[in-house]
Amino acid sequence: MKKIVFVFALSLTLSSVIIAENTFAYQMKSVEEPSRDYTHSNYSQEHSHEAQNEGGYFLAGKIAETMNSGGYTYLCIDDYGKKTWVAIPETTVSVGQEVVLQPGFEMTGFESKTLNRTFDKIIFSNGLADSGQEAPSYTTKGSKGISVTTNENISVEKATGADAYTVEELYENSKKLNNKKVIVKGKVIKVSVGIMGKNWLHLQDGSGSQDKNNTDLVVTTKDQPSVGDIVTVSGTLYKDKDFGSGYKYNVIVEEATVKK
Repeated sequence: MKKIVFVFALSLTLSSVIIAENTFAYQMKSVEEPSRDYTHSNYSQEHSHEAQNEGGYFLAGKIAETMNSGGYTYLCIDDYGKKTWVAIPETTVSVGQEVVLQPGFEMTGFESKTLNRTFDKIIFSNGLADSGQEAPSYTTKGSKGISVTTNENISVEKATGADAYTVEELYENSKKLNNKKVIVKGKVIKVSVGIMGKNWLHLQDGSGSQDKNNTDLVVTTKDQPSVGDIVTVSGTLYKDKDFGSGYKYNVIVEEATVKK
């Protein structure tokens, strides 16, 4: 009987050692390129100790650097000076191209064996945003989406100053105002918070017409007004801003400050 107990105890000890060794080996294993199917359900389970949910934000910007390796395309996205590395399934893109990427997950200290390079931070995305899918609700008519319409009779007094314009005037003068500072006053019709690290506003002042599609102005800002606020916006106007994948704006004001 003592012999049986001794053998059983020895078996338990050996099993514990094997489990401990396997656990240690797993913890010491270097990070490899994730499986291509890095959707939320699969990716977060396999790499939950390394990945952080990016909150479902679409990523957009101009490609500053790109390379293909190991079945993936690595992109350095420049969004007005803020650079972010993103990895997607291998795709044909080029430096200088404006892109919109699907939401992804951030990994820190990621080591790419095929590139022999470690990224301090990198976001893994499923790829370019499909022009047929419903992306952030800030696209305007003239792109793949439609402008925000309202039955409300809006009438907001024009801002003052040399750089002040109505919404209609911004559309009419967009060619000469491209890449220039402008001021516009209007009513906030819609707010989309935290998309690509910015807040997206739809602003109207009662000028323009639906037929000409020049009643609704999209503004990006770090400020966060509420729907219904009358605000004065100061920012840089961009004409025919193209984020790629079908997301194009006839007129958009970016990097704006918003004052009530």
